[in-house]
Amino acid sequence: MTAMASTQLIPAPQDAAERAALVARAAELQPLLREHAARTEADRRVPQEVIDAITEAGLFKTAVPKRYGGYEAGIRTMLDVSSTVAEGDGSAAWVVTLTNICAWLTGLFPQQAQDDVFGADPDARVSGVLAPTSTTRKVDGGWRVTGRWYYNSGSLHATWAVLGVPLTDEAGETIDQSLVLIPVSEMTIEDTWFVAGMKGSGSNCLIADDVFVPEHRVMSVPAAIEGDYPSENQDDEPFYRSAFVPILALVLAGPQLGLGRAALEIVRAKAGAKPISYTFFDAQVESVTFQNQIAQAAMMIDTAHLHAYRAADDIERAAAQGTYPDTLTRARVRADTGRAIEHVTQAIDALLFAHGAASFADVNPLQRIWRDSAVAARHAVTLPAVSYEVYGKALLNVDEKITPLV
Repeated sequence: MTAMASTQLIPAPQDAAERAALVARAAELQPLLREHAARTEADRRVPQEVIDAITEAGLFKTAVPKRYGGYEAGIRTMLDVSSTVAEGDGSAAWVVTLTNICAWLTGLFPQQAQDDVFGADPDARVSGVLAPTSTTRKVDGGWRVTGRWYYNSGSLHATWAVLGVPLTDEAGETIDQSLVLIPVSEMTIEDTWFVAGMKGSGSNCLIADDVFVPEHRVMSVPAAIEGDYPSENQDDEPFYRSAFVPILALVLAGPQLGLGRAALEIVRAKAGAKPISYTFFDAQVESVTFQNQIAQAAMMIDTAHLHAYRAADDIERAAAQGTYPDTLTRARVRADTGRAIEHVTQAIDALLFAHGAASFADVNPLQRIWRDSAVAARHAVTLPAVSYEVYGKALLNVDEKITPLV
């Protein structure tokens, strides 16, 4: 690891209390989230009263710098907040997760850009897409940007967006791959998110047509991947020294952890009164086979948490110590993330087999949990097969690169 600064790893007691309070407030929202989950799916967006409640609870400020009234609470707390929300509703958790990680990304930009976003509006919400599906033209003081960015989760509730662009010089040649900050008010949203799961995440297409982006709202992605961020505040804010790709990948495991816990609790709660059809068991709890299925599913969910928390500890430890994780450590975080998500999806599948065909009734939240988890698990940054290959190459010192996102 590359040395930077030295800070204490263990959070101050008041920080720990703040983080616990955030998670507790997320848990208090679960009845409201469950009440509106079916409507969220039907409307294909999180209802405004739910967004207002999440805002009031401060959950959208989990990763906002304290300078702007946020909590800058760290990746482990981000996992705990999003997983707790996911126990109530997967789509709402996905919006919370992506909004918070984009707030963290905003905290990497120069101070002037952060002031534009959170200084002007402490309740600003940021969505984002890293893929540079756009064009740029260099002009005085910045760039003109035109593009279309798909799967922009949380776009229906965002006021800003952090978006991938190819940066060009005056001759029109690409000189860098970058992220830029653009107000959503200067773009349009195309309703494109028609999918089997995470229906309410609002992961639509954002469209920019020749929008001006000033130089201070630009950040180099290749530099960021190696830990070189333009923020001037990193000495005082260790959270914004966290490793770029590892935190972007790991945060997506948060909703999965909560979906797994929710599925397990539903199946356990029903087992005492639900018979096993075409058997002599009047209640599932009487069956040793069912008991084994539940135990194995629970262990897979536990294992997912262990991998996710190990990765979170790797990220937070390095940031607190002022070091940047080496390639092997970063690759292992990707593998941990893939493993966690893989275990949750397998556990949910096992739980649906154990619970039976009733799992797929429209009124049964298990079918929505199953679909939400399955769709979220296919996010390109967290695909287990890719993550394992990245980690395997790092373990064997194979130089071949299959992705820059390590």
